[in-house]
Amino acid sequence: MFDLSIVIPCYNEEKNLQSLVGKIQEIKQNNQNINLEFILVNDGSTDQTSVKLFELNNDNIYSIVDLKKNHGYGGSIQEGLKKSKGDIVSWTHSDLQCDINDILIVYNLYKSKLLNGDCIVKGKRIHRKLVDSFFSNSMAILASILFNKKFREINAQPKVFSKNLLKEFDNAPKDFSLDLYLLYISKLKSCEIIEHPVVYKKRFA
Repeated sequence: MFDLSIVIPCYNEEKNLQSLVGKIQEIKQNNQNINLEFILVNDGSTDQTSVKLFELNNDNIYSIVDLKKNHGYGGSIQEGLKKSKGDIVSWTHSDLQCDINDILIVYNLYKSKLLNGDCIVKGKRIHRKLVDSFFSNSMAILASILFNKKFREINAQPKVFSKNLLKEFDNAPKDFSLDLYLLYISKLKSCEIIEHPVVYKKRFA
């Protein structure tokens, strides 16, 4: 078993993988007190993502789920979650716009509540361009109206939560609405949704 599993879906990310793996190595080195599991999912990429994932994993610092067919954003994350062995699970993006260290910060801040299944923790993007904020807020307002629940910053990463919530994932969507689905079932189960401020960086490649 692991303390924390981090699932990272990868679709056509061959140019980002060297930097991503370097970040994973750095995080594992700096957090040896936490039993970390990284699961990188190749989502049927059409470039050399699959090959690079295996080439860069000489020290077995992460597990690989190599999907030959594209499962979609939500589908690939779910395939990674099925392999996870952590008491707390999470997902984030592979392009390093979202700092993976945010997951470790969240884990340390809210570990006891996460283990109890009392909450989920999600990113809240700050210092954003006005047009980006407008688009995100519009999506959240629409979802709030459709589902009669209040949502904010639906797609902000990371998402961190107790593995017990995976029991609710049998009918989870395989597209980009997976983030909304997680927030929705969390509200149905009366979990507290904690927002942690994050800054998105410029995509490397």
